[in-house]
Amino acid sequence: MNVIKTYLSVAAVVVLAGNCFSQTATKPEKVSHAEPLYLDLVRDLGARKGEKEFNAAFDFTKFKNFNEQSFLVEYEFAPINRVGFEVEVDFSFFRRTADNASAPNSKIESLRFSTQYSFFVSTKLKTTLAVGYTQIFELADFKDYKKSSLVTGAVYNPFFVAAKRWGDHFNTLVYAYPLLEHDFATNRLDLDWEINTSFLFTIPQTKHFVGVELNKEFRDGKFDMTIRPQAKIRVSQQVALGFVTGIPTKKKDEDISSFLRIIYEP
Repeated sequence: MNVIKTYLSVAAVVVLAGNCFSQTATKPEKVSHAEPLYLDLVRDLGARKGEKEFNAAFDFTKFKNFNEQSFLVEYEFAPINRVGFEVEVDFSFFRRTADNASAPNSKIESLRFSTQYSFFVSTKLKTTLAVGYTQIFELADFKDYKKSSLVTGAVYNPFFVAAKRWGDHFNTLVYAYPLLEHDFATNRLDLDWEINTSFLFTIPQTKHFVGVELNKEFRDGKFDMTIRPQAKIRVSQQVALGFVTGIPTKKKDEDISSFLRIIYEP
């Protein structure tokens, strides 16, 4: 729990320090990028002070021996220009598809605390670059709450984002990072990499988009990729819906998945 207190203390210092500096009366420049729906960003690239967003998402994945139903809630906000924060809670529930099949135990999968800073924003080049960090705390299974520590591990996740809009409607984005996984019980550290790219087309004269997200994993010396066709529909000024289908390319035990994201910007 000391790691959680340290992260929250550092985040509080960043926010307080940022508020001590005066912000200009005019809004800083910002490039409008269409951003992926499945592995979304901490906050809009080039975030402006005062922006905030609530998300809820539902994921259903069919495996060989069980089904997984996941649910997440997250809150994003920008306390100062160019800086975004996010708090996310992930839940996972599993159901065996056969009496003699084995399945993981249901649990609160993780708590995530993220920070993102857009250090380069160019409306002329229609490009934004950002760096950030996500601290992930892995939690025990529901059935083990009284038997073991609540926090069983941590994942240390610095990341880099590069986004460019081509013309008025085509958007590309690269979201890349290492994942350093720390198992507290064994004190083991494992390093994996993920590189996610997206190609999205904004429908003219609307805020809707369609496109594809490619989630690529380099884990234990093996490469896996999931192709995620997706669409975002703006149903009102404050509410949007995101629809995603996951198509694994090499995972033999995993079938096509579906994902729904509800986005609310007050």
